[in-house]
Amino acid sequence: MGGARDASASLSEAVGQFPKYVAFLRDRAGVGFRGRILELGAGAAWFTAELSKLPKVVEVISTDFARGSVPEQAAQVFKALHAQQAKIKHRQISAQRLDFSDCYFDFVVCNAVLHDAMNLLLLLREAHRVLKPGGQLVAVREPVKPLMPWPAGRGTVAEQDARRLKTPLYSRADYLDLFDRAGFSVKVRRVSLASGLKYYFDNMVNGLTHARYVFVATRREKAVNARPKKLPA
Repeated sequence: MGGARDASASLSEAVGQFPKYVAFLRDRAGVGFRGRILELGAGAAWFTAELSKLPKVVEVISTDFARGSVPEQAAQVFKALHAQQAKIKHRQISAQRLDFSDCYFDFVVCNAVLHDAMNLLLLLREAHRVLKPGGQLVAVREPVKPLMPWPAGRGTVAEQDARRLKTPLYSRADYLDLFDRAGFSVKVRRVSLASGLKYYFDNMVNGLTHARYVFVATRREKAVNARPKKLPA
């Protein structure tokens, strides 16, 4: 019974909340999705569903790192969000080697995936390789270490999961350093999907008590080949 309630809540969030991210990326981060797009670690694939509806997007390849069939919830999300399924393909891939040709995609996107990578720098370099020159990697809902962490039980779901599993959270500076060494120029946008006074309050304290950002990373021609910096344990 609990699993059914969780699935219902996740589907409700996908329909009610997640589509706002695509509008946010367009209106506040200046991202103009088009062409061929790769979603990493898609899961229920709400990002894929929303991107498939954009008129300038011709194909979205939705991927997962674990073996298995497309999650049943993805089919529900596609139906609920009216995805253009003719544009969507699904594949299982390895995070160590993305099985696509060089310069193949216009965009690579991911939702709460980067922080969980076994080797984040390697994954970012693979994303760099498969992007066309000037292509963009867009990462949303990544847990980022705030300056003043939330008390127990507070913060985003990803932040709570990371604390419970004792997974280290990257700081904003850690992310920017890794993007840079992988060959990306990065723009960071504070994320608030609220409106009115709450929107301004969220932006004012974002980075202090919580840290919610969108990373929009543009492919440079050459990666920085510096020795990897040891990140905090």
